[in-house]
Amino acid sequence: MAIAGSPKKMAQDVADGFLMFSPPMLRAYTLADIKTLLASLALVTREIRQEQIPLDDIPALKTRNMKLTRLNQAETVIRAYCQKKRLPI
Repeated sequence: MAIAGSPKKMAQDVADGFLMFSPPMLRAYTLADIKTLLASLALVTREIRQEQIPLDDIPALKTRNMKLTRLNQAETVIRAYCQKKRLPI
């Protein structure tokens, strides 16, 4: 199954908490789709890390850190799925 819509938008949805990856969900994607998802997750992670947030803006820092945590968790789930299924990524 191909990725519906933009992979970057999907990664942004993961960062915002609207989408979470799970092994049953990943089963529908091909190896090329999974590689595209990983690249998009890395791209969005870099974009979020580049944001300059003042250190006294605690809510913005908390939001940024939650986004980074969600992206890292999604990447970990995808890599674990690929390792279990022995998919070369």
